[in-house]
Amino acid sequence: MDAMDLHSPLLQWYDEHARDLPWRGAAATPWSVMVSELMLQQTPVARVLPIHEQWLERWPTPAALAAEPTGEAVRAWGRLGYPRRALRLHAAAVTITERHDGVVPSSYDDLIALPGIGDYTAAAIATFAYGRRHVVLDTNVRRVLARAVGGVELPGPSVTRAERTRAAELLPEDEPTAATWSIALMELGALVCTAAAPRCDACPVADRCAWRAAGRPAYDGPVRRAQTWAGTDRQCRGRLLAVLRDSDGPVHQSRLDAVWADEAQRARCLAGLVEDRLAVRTGAGGYALP
Repeated sequence: MDAMDLHSPLLQWYDEHARDLPWRGAAATPWSVMVSELMLQQTPVARVLPIHEQWLERWPTPAALAAEPTGEAVRAWGRLGYPRRALRLHAAAVTITERHDGVVPSSYDDLIALPGIGDYTAAAIATFAYGRRHVVLDTNVRRVLARAVGGVELPGPSVTRAERTRAAELLPEDEPTAATWSIALMELGALVCTAAAPRCDACPVADRCAWRAAGRPAYDGPVRRAQTWAGTDRQCRGRLLAVLRDSDGPVHQSRLDAVWADEAQRARCLAGLVEDRLAVRTGAGGYALP
């Protein structure tokens, strides 16, 4: 497939259908983009929007966040889930303040050197905040390319070298256009080429899609494990952390005991929160945010 077969219709579609999100556009700061990328990992846009707004109002720069205790970042994270992301964002803010004069770096190498920033996040920040040319492979992008070019319903559980090569070959040469292409792919996957109910009738590249041309064959790759929630350690940790987050000071053990009945699981999860530095022990059998 000639890359231009996908570029023109998808870029035009994005121009017409892109959502107006606070971390996009000329008014968005690189810090806003960075905060959004951490928050959006495994979390829907609708849940991120109010927390992102509150976060930027309170901490409009990395230096503002770096000046606060880590516990305040965890508190402000609210119920977004995976709260270790709040610690990573705080740690990155401290490094940005100390080593980059408080400015989110623009190069991939500098970004990936920040604590808690991996390949995807570094590429996404460089691309969406600074218009750089990088392969950005999130779940939505992988799914769109798997269908449109690979002819399969869903990509495998983890990114392969072949996927990365294919994505790199499709990147437009012009940096700003490459950045727009990356976000347009992501938007198409979020709004049209969804996992469970793709709307092929609304897709700008439906007539060029290899999966659709093949009759939309069902996924037959490695088993994809469904995530559970009820009764898991994740749910227990969330309950315990909510008690700490909603308190202005240390919380006695008895208040934590009241929110989760399984004593062994509760003790294990509480110890895990302390080990992960999401909670600290205080005097007289109490716990608090760090």
